[in-house]
Amino acid sequence: MSVDWQAFTPWSSLAGGVLIGLAAAMFVLLNGRIAGISGVLGGLLKPVRGDVAWRAAFVAGLVAAPLVFLAFGAWPALRIDAGWGTVVAAGLLVGVGTRYGGGCTSGHGVCGLSRLSPRSLAATVAFMAMGFVTVFVVRHLFGA
Repeated sequence: MSVDWQAFTPWSSLAGGVLIGLAAAMFVLLNGRIAGISGVLGGLLKPVRGDVAWRAAFVAGLVAAPLVFLAFGAWPALRIDAGWGTVVAAGLLVGVGTRYGGGCTSGHGVCGLSRLSPRSLAATVAFMAMGFVTVFVVRHLFGA
């Protein structure tokens, strides 16, 4: 394995991480809510009176952010080395894992770990371990 130094962006990656951390901290401090995407979206699928507007605004922001990016720069080249079947299966597995794990990577990995939640630590370790195992199996056993 080698590092593509042309694509290595530690400062912009650090800035993005800081912005995500600040946004998650502000969200919990100002709203008392965890910024886990699966929980926010799940609340829209089973709406509760008085709890829909902020969720809709949150999801709208997720959709609008790339559009704002496009207004100021070019869309980066996208490359997915998988077929549609693999992408759909992976998405379904992530959805099942999110339900089974009681949250997603943003809820557990960003928000839960910052609150020192043991449950989130266990979930994040499981997410990462399965990611490592999946990459190993797909690249080295299946040769993809």
